[in-house]
Amino acid sequence: MANIYPYGCFTHAVVRGIPESFGKLVEGGEGFQTDLAKAQRQMGVLTGTLRQKLGLQLIEIPAVSELPESWRIEDVAVIQGDTALITRPLKQQRRDEAEAVRRVLSELKLTVLEMGDEEGGSAGATLEGSDVLFTGKEFFVGISKHTNHRGAEVLADTFKDFAVSTVPVCGGSRLKNICSMGGPDTIIISSSDGAKKTLRVMEQLTDHHYEILSVPEDVAANCIYIRGPAKVDYLLHPTAEECPNSIPVSNRGCSVKAVTSQRV
Repeated sequence: MANIYPYGCFTHAVVRGIPESFGKLVEGGEGFQTDLAKAQRQMGVLTGTLRQKLGLQLIEIPAVSELPESWRIEDVAVIQGDTALITRPLKQQRRDEAEAVRRVLSELKLTVLEMGDEEGGSAGATLEGSDVLFTGKEFFVGISKHTNHRGAEVLADTFKDFAVSTVPVCGGSRLKNICSMGGPDTIIISSSDGAKKTLRVMEQLTDHHYEILSVPEDVAANCIYIRGPAKVDYLLHPTAEECPNSIPVSNRGCSVKAVTSQRV
């Protein structure tokens, strides 16, 4: 049985710098307006928060211009306890992002497992970490254009101590665009119609009870719950400027210390 740690307890954070090619389309990518300098400032605020306010040991992987989406570091690995699964992103170019992450996780003495080659047992599988929500009790895997059912099956085979349920991503392009954990038993979710559909499926599939905190803006649903080394509970969330209508709701609904940090 894999080592199971209290939910939300972290000692390290791994981030990757913003490349000069930030916002550049890879094959099959989506276009969006970008401001490189702003993104780099936001990353600086985020890393400062992780290190100084939360007391985590920070590992920063250098940016690589040839990998324009590599700053989305959570997509290339799913970690629970002392086991890390290197995923297989949908876009072929993004799979090159895994090499540096794999090296760091190995140096941290984690057991690193691979989804394998297209011709192997996980043939056809795609899985990105931003479609994976771990609640401390179970996994929900969002089925989206980035993640398919075969990818969810590989994750279930890797983390056999936990139930793994697949849910449709009905709002947003990734599961964590519409929901995240606000504490050990609290799910923060967007109040959009699509997110409500996803939530109904989650509630039908789970055997556990969760408090639900609904927020009016999608961006506000993407938070990170952290119990730092000092055993203080924090909720890392977007700024009031990004989601002015949701911050008061979050502060009322979560019994943890809210930490505002500009998320890239």
